[in-house]
Amino acid sequence: MDKTPVYDIKPYIPYCDCHPDALGGFAVPGGSHQLNVNFPDSLLGLMPEEKRDAVIKVLSADPRPSYHNNPERVYGMCFAGFNIKFTVCADLLTVTGVEQT
Repeated sequence: MDKTPVYDIKPYIPYCDCHPDALGGFAVPGGSHQLNVNFPDSLLGLMPEEKRDAVIKVLSADPRPSYHNNPERVYGMCFAGFNIKFTVCADLLTVTGVEQT
């Protein structure tokens, strides 16, 4: 291994590299898909009023890992000092819990 060159090969990602007509293969752009958010009033009321619109926008952007798609799984996300628990079924994200951290 001595004197062997080290190659650091990266994939070409067209939405952030300089050749917009190139194909990205396995790396696909994200960010355009929006979820409908069901945030029950009883749970939304636990959040400070000035944070409510922002947390709904973040949730609508689907904060799950992109390879997850299990409607029975409860996900969690930290936001503004709160742990937000939610499920996702098809295009509907439902908040199931809000706990202050």
